[in-house]
Amino acid sequence: MGGGSYSFMDRSVRSKTLGYSTKSASEIFKNRSINNAMNPHGVMLRESRDSEEHPVSVPIILALDVTGSMGSVPHHLVKEGLPHMMDAIIQAGIAHPQVLFLAIGDHEFDSSPLQVGQFESSDELLDKWLTDVYLEGGGGGNAGESYLLAWFFGGYRTEHDSFAKRKRKGFLFTVGDEPTLKQIPKHVIQEIMGDGQFEDFTAEKLLEKARETYHVFHLHIRETTSGSRQHVMDGWRQLMQDNLVIVDRHEDLPKIIAKIVVENTPMDEQSAVTEEKNEKPASGTSTTEML
Repeated sequence: MGGGSYSFMDRSVRSKTLGYSTKSASEIFKNRSINNAMNPHGVMLRESRDSEEHPVSVPIILALDVTGSMGSVPHHLVKEGLPHMMDAIIQAGIAHPQVLFLAIGDHEFDSSPLQVGQFESSDELLDKWLTDVYLEGGGGGNAGESYLLAWFFGGYRTEHDSFAKRKRKGFLFTVGDEPTLKQIPKHVIQEIMGDGQFEDFTAEKLLEKARETYHVFHLHIRETTSGSRQHVMDGWRQLMQDNLVIVDRHEDLPKIIAKIVVENTPMDEQSAVTEEKNEKPASGTSTTEML
């Protein structure tokens, strides 16, 4: 598990310091194949644990579709979105979030349909994982992406003290603009994950497994061509019911995620916002529609 102290800076200053404001996606995301550190092959466990510095950890998995139609969203998250998300969560009163970043592709077409980071407690460490992502930009004409791999990984390859010690669920967010693929055969999971006992899984079964220890939400990006299709949203509504969130502007993702985490976290795991961080919130209103 990663860690380290929280560190915040004004987003415009941070972007300038790291040189993101003038860089293109290809300059930020330099990998042309999967980074060994993010390769899930052989990964048995990712852990979110309490520590002296973070005594009441709140685990959050963010699984982002990085196929072709979503190419601009990771670029935005590196430049502005991710630090805003961490900052928004803490300003709202969640003192000890630990975020695990996953990148999602298409297991029927892509060479790297799943990429995994570590649970981290600072935006700088999260930046490392986000910029290490291989933007394969793939996918295919199979009417879906592998969001179900996020549910597999959360359900079978993570553990967290929030549930083990306090019987409180973490949070798992998938973000994308396509339907989920309906099933994944065991031989494909074995190719992705390596040795282990696997079976043929349906999306519904993996979602049910992830829900044992996580509040699972899907954040559907409506602003793309695929995302604007009503049948895609209807399919997600049937699967996720009240845990489907329609996002009109991907820039609003940090605020949306922070709001969901705070609204679903018990008051005794929330803490007063320090004077230093109790600044005026960023301007703009959410364009979220809860279905």
